[in-house]
Amino acid sequence: MGSCCSRDAAVLSAASSSSSSSCRGTAKLVLPDGDLQEFAWPVKASHVLRREPACFICNSDAMEYDGSVSAIGAEEELQPGQLYFVLPLSSLRRPLSPAEMAALAARASAALSRKGYDVFVADEEEEQGGLSATKGRA
Repeated sequence: MGSCCSRDAAVLSAASSSSSSSCRGTAKLVLPDGDLQEFAWPVKASHVLRREPACFICNSDAMEYDGSVSAIGAEEELQPGQLYFVLPLSSLRRPLSPAEMAALAARASAALSRKGYDVFVADEEEEQGGLSATKGRA
């Protein structure tokens, strides 16, 4: 069982590493439904969470087996080269089970391997809070 947990943590780490090496200038966000959003410019967590009010964002690098899951701050910007998860508020400040770690690793791996996902780019509407998305790989 311990090897399963460490394997899942390694998969999360590998997914994070592959996401950062594939496009260092973007932040990647795995949604609860398994979709992936990629941000080509700095965006605050609060801006992204407007569409997911019962959720929070956590950085995959901060997730540890048997450690509590913590949220990034609402005014914190998603950092280029990082992989993030949108999780339900019920997961906040509680340890993830081995099954939950495995599910997140599988979700990240599947999202990163898809041929197309939303890439958000800055546009004229950005100042008014608008997002412009194009489908594709960066």
